[in-house]
Amino acid sequence: CQGANTSFVATVNPTAQVNPLSNIEVCNGTSINPSSFTTNNTVGTTTYAWTNSNTAIGLGGSGNGDIPSFTATNTSTTPITATITVTPTFTHNGVSCSGPAETFTITVNPTPVLNPISNQTVCNNQATNPMNFVSAGATTITWTNNLTSIGLGGSGGGTLPQSIPSFPATNNTSSAVTATILVSSFYNTTNESCPGNTETFTITINPTPTVNAVGNQVVCDGGSTTAVTFTGNVDNTTYNWASSNTTIGLTTPTGSNTLPSFTGFNTTNNIVSTTITVTPTAQNCQETPTSFTISVNPTPAITNT
Repeated sequence: CQGANTSFVATVNPTAQVNPLSNIEVCNGTSINPSSFTTNNTVGTTTYAWTNSNTAIGLGGSGNGDIPSFTATNTSTTPITATITVTPTFTHNGVSCSGPAETFTITVNPTPVLNPISNQTVCNNQATNPMNFVSAGATTITWTNNLTSIGLGGSGGGTLPQSIPSFPATNNTSSAVTATILVSSFYNTTNESCPGNTETFTITINPTPTVNAVGNQVVCDGGSTTAVTFTGNVDNTTYNWASSNTTIGLTTPTGSNTLPSFTGFNTTNNIVSTTITVTPTAQNCQETPTSFTISVNPTPAITNT
């Protein structure tokens, strides 16, 4: 005797699967919004559990579902990388099936820190000190100069080590000039350029002081010379003078700024002279000395016969 047929359904759930995610590379301090996890399975429900191998990037060690937005962190001077492992679970008709994990990486590049650079002050035509740039975590340095008339180009830079070599500073004016150099640091990779801090420093170039020409003087024995007040092209210049011969009536061998009038003295039968050498100095910068002469003619005498 054959009874009525019966039937049942055997359902085989697919293996849980998560689509691959691309690796991520960002700069320190960047807000990351990872893509949501997806699967090719069209029925049932797929859930995702993930782990993070390096919490120093600013992301927790584990979680479920999509990775939340977070701010990438790197307090070191080199890149740090975390490996994210995502494990999918497929659930249908109350049966859950795990699948193979997928991994991707999140790399956080450092923020470079550029060391301060000292200001410089030099005289016109004097060589500057080399300027070496030192930065923790930088691969590239760039700099700009706002005053190219000092003898330095408007910009430069490149991969570390990087510096501005010594150069002869130029100032063709009668006042001090100052150039401001702005230096920027970067950590560069194939995919990212991460800016660091900037530093500024100045190069001040003092002018070359000059002394205006002074005419020679000739007086007779017993005559008074003309006082001389020295002048030049740079304000607040000190004019130091020195006399080569004090026997002509100028009792002080040296002085500053003004050569006083004095009474010429000559007891010989020949002309006697002194050379006055004047050296201008301004803001610790000197120019080549200039000179002039003061001559004292003798008093003529008749020999009795």
